[in-house]
Amino acid sequence: MAERVTQRGEAFAEDPPDGPAVRGFLHRPEKSGSDGWVVTHGAGGNCGSSLLVSLAACFSEAGVCVLRCYLPFRQARSQGPPRPGGAAQDREGLRAAVAALRNEVSGRVFVGGQSYGGRQATMLAAEDRRAADGVVLVSYPLHPPQAPGKKRTKHFPQLLVPALFIHGTNDPFGTPEEMEEAVKLIPAQTKLAFVEGGGHGLVPGKASRASSEKVAARILEEFQSFFSKR
Repeated sequence: MAERVTQRGEAFAEDPPDGPAVRGFLHRPEKSGSDGWVVTHGAGGNCGSSLLVSLAACFSEAGVCVLRCYLPFRQARSQGPPRPGGAAQDREGLRAAVAALRNEVSGRVFVGGQSYGGRQATMLAAEDRRAADGVVLVSYPLHPPQAPGKKRTKHFPQLLVPALFIHGTNDPFGTPEEMEEAVKLIPAQTKLAFVEGGGHGLVPGKASRASSEKVAARILEEFQSFFSKR
């Protein structure tokens, strides 16, 4: 039973008086006074994906308190993509989640996630540099597949907090070369690391718990290397 709690975290719910509800799972490290990371999901998934669970478990075991949360659109509907016009509410959901996690830790708080969730995190941080101490992006959706001209980088020049990008070399939402050019638009310190053979789901080859844990360990390594210097 103890192992299950460590892997899945404890159910977390908070209802701020002036913002969207926060729902998800809190992964507490053994030691208090840690940094924290709000991590969320993409447009087609939820925070229960194998990779996000592995990331939360891996980071918490390394001393980072992780809030693995549902965006508002997923709280409203268990399936389906975000509705047009709902992105601002999803960003407010991330803002509320960061505020909730700040009550749990005394260190820095980072925000980010996979695909759409990571994009909304960058937009929140670009709108308000005080929203988080840095962003951690997994499989940033640079453009729709087969539409490389529709770059999602308009806000990048306003992103003034450190940004770590983890991207698969086979991701149809952005080639390594496209990502390298895009990251240059960000004035803050950045790092772009690639997972060889990874697609938009990032985990190369056949998805499994072991492969997700391996990728999670790699992301933790990049996180520790990049943000320990900040």
